[in-house]
Amino acid sequence: MVSLSARDLQVADTGDHRLADAASALIVFTHLRWDGVFQRPQHLLSRFARDLPVTVIEEPVFRADVAPGGDVRVTVDGGVTVLTPVLPVGTRLRFGFTADVLPDISRLIAPHLTMPGDATANGPSERGPGRGPRPIVWYYTPMALGALPETIEPALVVFDAMDELASFRDAPEALREREATMFQVADLMFTGGPSLYDARRDRHPSVHCFPSGVDPRHFAQATGDVTVPVELAALPHPVLGFYGVLDERIDFDLIQAVADARPGWSLALIGPLAKIEPIDLPRRPNITYFGQRRYAELPAFLAGFDIAILPFALNEATRSISPTKTLEYLAGEKPVISTPIADVVSLYGDVVRIADGPASFVAEIDAALAESAPERRRRHAAGRSHLLAHDWDAIAENMASLMIETLMARRGV
Repeated sequence: MVSLSARDLQVADTGDHRLADAASALIVFTHLRWDGVFQRPQHLLSRFARDLPVTVIEEPVFRADVAPGGDVRVTVDGGVTVLTPVLPVGTRLRFGFTADVLPDISRLIAPHLTMPGDATANGPSERGPGRGPRPIVWYYTPMALGALPETIEPALVVFDAMDELASFRDAPEALREREATMFQVADLMFTGGPSLYDARRDRHPSVHCFPSGVDPRHFAQATGDVTVPVELAALPHPVLGFYGVLDERIDFDLIQAVADARPGWSLALIGPLAKIEPIDLPRRPNITYFGQRRYAELPAFLAGFDIAILPFALNEATRSISPTKTLEYLAGEKPVISTPIADVVSLYGDVVRIADGPASFVAEIDAALAESAPERRRRHAAGRSHLLAHDWDAIAENMASLMIETLMARRGV
């Protein structure tokens, strides 16, 4: 268990400076689709976009009907501009930011990244007379190193390690090597939880632990007068609910075992499939799959849960995860049952029930359903303390302060 210092949790004292005073823009490379599950990148980047322009470059998509040179799909979501390189189907690998497509990505996005203050306009020097600050370049995957056009000289390079990507199914073989390069390139590194922090804190001089946060007001809607979706409300109670990506991190054997042990319980699983096929899902009369739902719909689904579950498998892909939904469940004041995921235990073990194996999982659900009023009040109080400590607004402010502080130190301010 990692002990976070005050330096990791408090806003740095950078005076009255704003991020927009220190950088011209934020350029972000991500392996996640912006219109996919609303999670850490969307929460943070939409908040940074209140202060300065944010451009997100997604992994490329491949289409047969695109021109030989490729194209870029541009979408705008609030203050965030999303660039999606579109490349022709061919002999090259059709997987993310691979070395064979990086030059094409760089070429395609370059016209969309020219801005006052970048190296194209002003050269690589720091702020000077008549020159604005340069952009911050932010990575969610080290595989994107090399996609930034050479004409852009970053003011700062940030790596936000939100997952142990190299441990995921079908991860590129080069990922660990590319992350080693990222340690040499990045000026600042953030991690999405204590386990990721422990694995990186001795490999870089400026690594900071920022477990994923929560928008408490959004998910507190689940405690009020919100209409539960009709298809969820129709399920027999108690309803055991989960929302998130359904992939190799989910223990489907556990879900099936719980469904078989208590056929009168309903298991509601909300979220898209990734890297698994529908045939891989357990099918029981009391298991219902709802598919992907919008972020705005989640509080209504959460309101329909009697118990919120974190049925994660214990494997390489989950060794360092820090599930965002834990805090969202707590904001909805739901009892939470989780398998023994390290970050859940270390961060929220005082309020989340931990169960190892199907029999234990069923027993903890039984105990949660029988919870007394004093136990419920204690759980709610403990949950509120976690929500106060992990608000997305505060996390974004802390990160911005570290970026500003690093830039000011570099400039001798």
